[in-house]
Amino acid sequence: MARISLDPPRGISLRIAEWYSRRKYGKAMDPVRAVAHNPKVLSATLLYESRIAKWRDLDPGLKHLAEMVSAARIGCSWCVDFGYWLAEDLGMPMEKIQYVPAWREHRERFTELELLVMEFAEAMTDTEPTVTDEMAEALIGRLGKSAFVELTAMVAVENSRSRINAALGLTGQGFSDQCAVRPVQKGERGAATS
Repeated sequence: MARISLDPPRGISLRIAEWYSRRKYGKAMDPVRAVAHNPKVLSATLLYESRIAKWRDLDPGLKHLAEMVSAARIGCSWCVDFGYWLAEDLGMPMEKIQYVPAWREHRERFTELELLVMEFAEAMTDTEPTVTDEMAEALIGRLGKSAFVELTAMVAVENSRSRINAALGLTGQGFSDQCAVRPVQKGERGAATS
């Protein structure tokens, strides 16, 4: 249960954000409603997210894997729920995506580059971060400096999103219910659902 009301005062920023999220995602998003209790934070978040959406140096699939690993590591059920839906919307193979929360137990399902990205995202999300020079060097060599910086920034952005949502007590909104698979948790073998 959310730790803050999801029925904030109805300002112009909230109305615009809800309209946009209903149009793009099919429903008004709980993080928008929660943050709307502070219109300045909501406006800044919306502007920030619109700018982030224009970053294009990193492959979208790799970016999304990094975001999902970070969200799973923090334990943000809202972000993981939305992440599964977004992965399907991006056309990512759901038979692979379901294993992201337990990726270390299912390494054979991912490419070498995907494993490097997920390891980096997890290390960056740790408190204290456990990123090594070797990790950074390997990713710069494979991605280039610009895409590596974007990856680093995206993991930081997802850390912020996930920590805010988790602290506000936001839980899944049913996005993953619309997907072809359910997430595999650590220790599970995994199975597609219909």
